[in-house]
Amino acid sequence: MAQIQRFPLVRHFRADASSHVQQYRKGKRVRSGKGLSFWFLPRQTSLSEIPMDDRTLPFLLKGQSRDFQDLTVQGSIVWRVIDAERLGDRVDFTIDLKQGALLGQPIDQINDQIGSLGRRYISAHIKGNDVRDLLEAGVEPLQTALNTGFAEDTTLPAMGIEIVGVGVDDVSASSALSRPPQTPTFEQLQQRADEATFARRAMAVEKERAIAENELSTKIELETQRKELIAREDENARSKAEAMAAALKIDADAEAGRIRTIDQARADMEKERMAVYADLPPMVMFAMAAQEFAGKLQSIDNLTVTPDMLSNVIGQVQSAMKGTPMHGETPQ
Repeated sequence: MAQIQRFPLVRHFRADASSHVQQYRKGKRVRSGKGLSFWFLPRQTSLSEIPMDDRTLPFLLKGQSRDFQDLTVQGSIVWRVIDAERLGDRVDFTIDLKQGALLGQPIDQINDQIGSLGRRYISAHIKGNDVRDLLEAGVEPLQTALNTGFAEDTTLPAMGIEIVGVGVDDVSASSALSRPPQTPTFEQLQQRADEATFARRAMAVEKERAIAENELSTKIELETQRKELIAREDENARSKAEAMAAALKIDADAEAGRIRTIDQARADMEKERMAVYADLPPMVMFAMAAQEFAGKLQSIDNLTVTPDMLSNVIGQVQSAMKGTPMHGETPQ
């Protein structure tokens, strides 16, 4: 959009480099060019600004095929101005001298005319073919028809407009009509999807089976290890009991040996003592017996000594004295 600066009595105009400006004074063209900048008197001047950059016109056209089926064509048309003065003479691009904006809608007017021509070319191609042929052929024949139509047209060049390029993005039939041709493909895709689902389920089942087998193997291994542990504990307990029994047996044998040794020593001592007693005279044995008896008695209230006892003792003493040599005397 052009920029206009207002001053007393005069104004200053400056256009973009992509805009072609025409200045008219008193009905005559006094300036014409791109990106102009100048002073002007508003009461005597009329200005027009024509964009020179490429413009894109999207379209969505509907037509009917030779077999009376509805089709929708979607695409775009790119156009540009090649002769601004010629187009300015055909279309009003006058701008407001206060704000610099276009007073009308010249771009929409051009888009309508280009769209009308494109609709005419597409409709002619669609009406000459059946819907199945159009759908199977795709967008290339429609794009060719558009290019050919605009190339042969003289209306737009006469206005100073050139079609830079056309593009058809999609051609489609109504939903009810497009379903039958799509059915085989849809069935194939559905079949592939079902096969993928079945394969995924089979894989899931296989994984679950593998997991179950792994869990079972783990349980079996744990039970085997538990059984081995129990057997090892039993073996350890048995070994411990046997060791304790062996230790007790060793202790018992040692105790028995010690007791046997003590008893044998006692027996030997008693035997030696008895051997000593066997060689003693009866008188000495009697005296020792009396001494031991007296040691065990605490008190003697009455003691009766008979002549027989004394005579017997005296006789034993005499016999002992006779058989015992005196000090310094050799026994006979």
